[in-house]
Amino acid sequence: MSEPIDRRARSSPGRGAAPGRLARLWRHLWTDRARLRRLVDAAALDAIEQAVRDGERTHRGELRVVFEASLPLQAVLAGVPARERALEVFGLSRVWDTEDDSGVLLYVLLADRAVEIVADRGAARAIAPERWAEVAGELARALAAGDALDGTCAAVSRINALLRRAFPIADLANPDELPDRPSLL
Repeated sequence: MSEPIDRRARSSPGRGAAPGRLARLWRHLWTDRARLRRLVDAAALDAIEQAVRDGERTHRGELRVVFEASLPLQAVLAGVPARERALEVFGLSRVWDTEDDSGVLLYVLLADRAVEIVADRGAARAIAPERWAEVAGELARALAAGDALDGTCAAVSRINALLRRAFPIADLANPDELPDRPSLL
């Protein structure tokens, strides 16, 4: 479900340290939390939080947005892909722990320029993987164009629309089970 924004960094077999690995290492060393905070500032966090909150009022799904600047050096050297880290964040953020198994993680790894969407069992059964890939691809393109706020809000809106069709509100009970405010790692 990810679509890396920059596809230029590729490994070349048989030539020692692969240029793609070195480029990735450099990006992760260079991309720090301060860079992430410039991309997603307090006003952007407020707007994204409001978009999540507004959308969750219209369905029984739960959406968690997480931005991560970079991976620890050891993870980069081990070649941990963005998808693997997204699965880890999914578990650590307890996105899996919703009543209807309707949790969805929208994960952005800035250093890799990668967007991952991880859906819990119920959401994964109800919504085709191609829909998640479309949303991730659109957000990746927006981030590449330097449009983090509008791109993320558009992705949140699309995810909310998918969840609204899959998990309509059946009664007045619609608990907010996960934090609406995006997390910065």
